[in-house]
Amino acid sequence: MQISEIQNLLSTLDIEAWLLYDFRGINPISQNVAGFTGKNITRRWFCLIPKQGAPRWLIHRIETSNFTDVSGQVSLYAGWQELNEEMPKLLADIQSVAMEYSPNASIPYISRVDAGTLEWVRSFGIEIVSSAELAQYIEARLTDAQYQGHVKSAQQILQVKDFAFAWIGNQLKSDSTITEYDVQQQILNQFDKFDLNADHPPIVAVNANSGDPHYAPSVDKSQRIRKGDFILIDLWAKQKEPDAVFADTTWVAYAGSSVPDKYVQIFEIVREARDRAVAFIRERWTANEPIPGYAVDDCVRGYITEKGYGEYFIHRTGHNIGTVIHGNGVNLDNLETQDARVLIPGICFSIEPGIYLSDFGVRTEIDVFLTGPGKDGVELTTAPVQNQVLPLL
Repeated sequence: MQISEIQNLLSTLDIEAWLLYDFRGINPISQNVAGFTGKNITRRWFCLIPKQGAPRWLIHRIETSNFTDVSGQVSLYAGWQELNEEMPKLLADIQSVAMEYSPNASIPYISRVDAGTLEWVRSFGIEIVSSAELAQYIEARLTDAQYQGHVKSAQQILQVKDFAFAWIGNQLKSDSTITEYDVQQQILNQFDKFDLNADHPPIVAVNANSGDPHYAPSVDKSQRIRKGDFILIDLWAKQKEPDAVFADTTWVAYAGSSVPDKYVQIFEIVREARDRAVAFIRERWTANEPIPGYAVDDCVRGYITEKGYGEYFIHRTGHNIGTVIHGNGVNLDNLETQDARVLIPGICFSIEPGIYLSDFGVRTEIDVFLTGPGKDGVELTTAPVQNQVLPLL
């Protein structure tokens, strides 16, 4: 564990202690922070990290082999009576703790501790505060190796995207019969060639299917692609090294030589909304001003609403990207949740506004990595970005 860094953050954020807790994998944040990801621990465990002093652990007696290398004081319990006796000792001299809890479940990615456990901890006279900012600093910032892997993955998925659209164009020019599922499988084959790992097959959506943000073809449900179709491809993948970080992008194309105005019009609104988000972040990042996630969403959503399509933008503007495609850091969101966490150096996230109509939907998605303050600290890792609907014929 990054104990010294955690304790520095506790002091900075004026939090007395962080109480990590997990039971059978319900709290991946605690698992990751403690370094237990992938371990099969079947009983409840706790770790109190105070602002000063060594960590204090409380673990079940049958799980001692999983905790042989931890630093700090280790206490044991077996029965529930003993657990109730040991817990006040673990919390001795502590009045408040941070846990994976979000008031009113406002940030579901943080709400990992069950209500009963929260009630039980409070029964010892302990105030519980949210670990949202703590978790972001410790869990969502990329290491140098993760950043390099993300950049590599970003460029590779852009190459795969280029291959997929070129393949569609070539097949249509030769009058071959192809489906969304065929394109999806071509993309997965390219992922294998690049030795990339994806947690789910990519989205390939034609015409009305592109109006469903989470549509995905399958062998049993797939639409044929014909000349004159509108096509959306959303693909994401990461390297196969441990702790690799995803890259994620969405592009749209038209199976013809001249893109109809109706597609151009909607794409231009979505593209401008995306670019306004980047400009908004760069302006405030350069000025070293706090940027809450919800404020970026407001910027994007406000523009799309101004253009008359607010009701058709039905998801948040962007999500945190980490070792899982939807990470635990700040999201660009004031729709599904109001994410008041601020953007911080070292995090990666998507910007992906969309407009979803009954006959087609448009989304353009890029990835952003933040370094130090300044305009150059806002890096578009999936550059070049899409600036027009791609004609395929």
